[in-house]
Amino acid sequence: MRLFVTGGTGFVGSHLTRHALALGHEVLSLSRRSAAPAPRLETLAAPIGAPPWDRIARFRPEVLIHTAWEATPGVYLESTENAKWVDWSEALVEGAIEQGIRRIVVLGTCIEYPITGLPLPETLDPAPVSLYARSKDELHQRLTRRLTGTDTALVWARLFYPYGPGEHPSRLCSSLVRRLRSRERITLKTPHSTKDYIHVDDVGRALLTLASQGASQTVNIGTGTGTTVLELAQRIAGLMGRTDLVGWDEPPAPDPLHHVVADASRLRSMGWAPQVKLEEGLWGLIRTLD
Repeated sequence: MRLFVTGGTGFVGSHLTRHALALGHEVLSLSRRSAAPAPRLETLAAPIGAPPWDRIARFRPEVLIHTAWEATPGVYLESTENAKWVDWSEALVEGAIEQGIRRIVVLGTCIEYPITGLPLPETLDPAPVSLYARSKDELHQRLTRRLTGTDTALVWARLFYPYGPGEHPSRLCSSLVRRLRSRERITLKTPHSTKDYIHVDDVGRALLTLASQGASQTVNIGTGTGTTVLELAQRIAGLMGRTDLVGWDEPPAPDPLHHVVADASRLRSMGWAPQVKLEEGLWGLIRTLD
């Protein structure tokens, strides 16, 4: 495939690009910064709001995979930039259609869903609370209206909780590793909060699966397995020999996102399955942060 990937140097996009190249695909990467040169990879350093369409046209992409968005921890959930990303993304897809691209994969978010305490199927009606989640849902609605009845397929990929090498240092797993390495005592405020943690390599493989098959649909990208924050912290601490440094509040603080786990059966039915076990993925992350 000839893939046009936005956010190609970002956390998810860089791993997606690496897997795509390893499988022999050709990739055009659009990002705010250039990537290291590689065979079958062309990079464009340009803002998402002003893609160089003449160069994109010369590449002749077959599939757009849109991973770019504001995702800085502590900022993205209520950032006013989210509204701009909706408009930029809609314009990007419109430009892709004009280029003849007939398959578009866009990253949504698991927190578009209402939190039910059960595995979340794609059939649930969205109930986004944060500005980030509302903006993702708004983009999904706009693109669905635009593409319904056309020959362009839209795959809306709701991503759960990715972790792994290259993640922002303030994301939970990396933050825990750094604090434990500094021998800082950690007190977990929401130890029983349960999330679906998926290694970023498995996310990349999932996106390639979605780029290659199926009609317009919403698909969860998650493992289907929930892990509490306490279990996660204890696993990391165990691997680092720092179990004495992990404690938790009782009673725990309220958590509006107390149980966010995917029903991943739709993705699994396409032949995908997670390949990186949690402990293996955490150990790999720890080693990259040495």
